[in-house]
Amino acid sequence: MRIICAPDSFKGSMTATTAAEAMAAGIRKTVPDVIVDCCPIADGGEGTLAALTMAIPGDLRRVIVSGPLGDPVEAAFATFAEGWFAVVESAAAAGLQLIPEQNRDPEKTSSRGVGELIAAACAAAPRKIIVGVGGSATNDGGCGMAQALGVCFFDRNGDEIRTPICGGMLSNISRIDMTSRLPALSNIEMIVACDVRNPLTGPDGAANVYAPQKGATADQVARLDAGLAHLARLVRRDLDMDIEERPGSGAAGGLGGGLAAFAGASIASGINTVLEAVDFDLRVRSCDLCLTGEGQIDAQSASGKACMGVAQAAGKHGVPTIALVGAVGSGAEQCLAAGLHEYVVIGEGLPAELSMRQASVLIADAAGQVAKDFLRPNPG
Repeated sequence: MRIICAPDSFKGSMTATTAAEAMAAGIRKTVPDVIVDCCPIADGGEGTLAALTMAIPGDLRRVIVSGPLGDPVEAAFATFAEGWFAVVESAAAAGLQLIPEQNRDPEKTSSRGVGELIAAACAAAPRKIIVGVGGSATNDGGCGMAQALGVCFFDRNGDEIRTPICGGMLSNISRIDMTSRLPALSNIEMIVACDVRNPLTGPDGAANVYAPQKGATADQVARLDAGLAHLARLVRRDLDMDIEERPGSGAAGGLGGGLAAFAGASIASGINTVLEAVDFDLRVRSCDLCLTGEGQIDAQSASGKACMGVAQAAGKHGVPTIALVGAVGSGAEQCLAAGLHEYVVIGEGLPAELSMRQASVLIADAAGQVAKDFLRPNPG
């Protein structure tokens, strides 16, 4: 009997790594003869790097980069498969968690540190770099990131903008020059791993949907959206590329679109990219059961979120997937129709605050019980 444990993080209570380890411990305690494969996963957002470094052997490298407000922060990237590919998590350099709530202002934050992190990864000479985007504090369309990679931006006076570009500066840009871009980028496949399909601008764009979560007022949202629209026009004119309506361009305050325009990246499903990186297809095909999990399962989970990505990948090999979740929201039944075998609420009946505090214990108990029930012979 073999079980693979492939949970996402439970936001506010435990990481994907902690969840996978707890699941495995609960199974081994209850049914010790079962072989357990710990394979924490993520959808490209915060926690992706930690999940990958547990799921597969890798070399973690720490560097000092510019934080979203310019202060130096320690961030990390990792190389895998003997340096064949590298993974960068944008939230490590430009994440919302790096700024106290009272100081959050997407007109003043820059993604420059993300570019510095990518440049450090390029120096390791991988053939491919996966950039996980999500949880960012920025709304600069990736311009700060691009500056760190050698892309030049000029103002209306024809002068190069040398200060890190932030969300409030986009409308000041008049020209983009890629001549001095980091040469190594031409030889590296760049993939943006994200879990959203938002375009760059408009009602569903980066500013209107996500900037309020980053501290923007209604007036700032309007200015930020106008700035991104201005950037999109420049990219069309100077780079002959249209990123404005491209699905995923609005990820991480337009960083998705910026990576496409300035680093030649392709934008891909975060969960599918992560599953490919951890060789999930090969690992799950020999299993009898797959356990996944997330904080809440609902209708949104059925639209490309991590748990359903796991369930659908396992389902290709006839392996049933059961999700252990903290809560059930509206439309969760859609996940069952989309390929999930079952979902189980950990700590059912407990107050949410208590359930979150005891999440690792609860998920261990739930995983052990699910494994025991799965092994129990059917009557008759």
